[in-house]
Amino acid sequence: YATEEHSCRSEGVTLARELDYKAASAWIGHPYFDVIDNSTDFENKVNRMIECVCQKLGIDIGDRLSITSRKVKFLVSGPMPPDTAFPAFQDFEVVHHYLQCAGPRVQARLRKRGQNGRWSYIHTIRRPQQHGQSIEVRTQLSHRDYLNMLTQQDDAHFTIYKKRRCFLVNNQYFQMDIYKDPSHPRCKGLILLETYTSLTGDKLKAILPKFLNIVKEVTGQPDYSMFNLSLREDWNNTKKFCYSLHGKNTCCHRTADSTTTNTNTTSTTTPTIATATATTDTGVDRADEDIGATAE
Repeated sequence: YATEEHSCRSEGVTLARELDYKAASAWIGHPYFDVIDNSTDFENKVNRMIECVCQKLGIDIGDRLSITSRKVKFLVSGPMPPDTAFPAFQDFEVVHHYLQCAGPRVQARLRKRGQNGRWSYIHTIRRPQQHGQSIEVRTQLSHRDYLNMLTQQDDAHFTIYKKRRCFLVNNQYFQMDIYKDPSHPRCKGLILLETYTSLTGDKLKAILPKFLNIVKEVTGQPDYSMFNLSLREDWNNTKKFCYSLHGKNTCCHRTADSTTTNTNTTSTTTPTIATATATTDTGVDRADEDIGATAE
């Protein structure tokens, strides 16, 4: 418990506990009264709150917000199946710009997402792991603020252009990013599929769309990180390649004996050190993505 960065929180721990108890007592007897306690970290607390609300509203969210749920990513091989092979879907145009940062352990980017000429704008800052939790702060921007922040664009990165297709298969929500030109040749023909789930192994494979040619899981692999995919320099020659925001070797030079293999017409490089687990967005951001108000 802390009062820092909370303009409306001035009470100490003792008073806060007393007020919390009084607020809970005021709802005793309500037919839909639930207490979201502090038995987990804050991210999981938010997820539990959203899950509770969805249950009360009769919305089936599967395991997307469970404590063990994580974002998983898969490489999809083209060509794309026809639109008729998909269930109902929504397509969005997505543009990402990476911004200049004070140090290598921080990543900042802008995202423009929309359809039919209507756009939303998000500023995202990713920081290294603190107290066992990954820090990712997302702020919704006005169009004017978005244009102002574009002046901080990092010239070491290409602008990323994607078509994002969102759809449900057996009540499992998927987002598929189809990389578009102009881009680095390593992004040519690249298609990545993402979802949130707690499933693993054969159970995870069973929920994947059967109409897509899924090559392999690439969760947490730095070769499929958008930050690295957008780098202008060759991965063998850059000091900006980021293996993980969580490890000690946050951003380090790719060693000369790295080997390159081609999959799905996409140039990838096998890293010579272990990769880290993919960062998980907060539950609030996930829910925001689902309804198309923000994303990524």
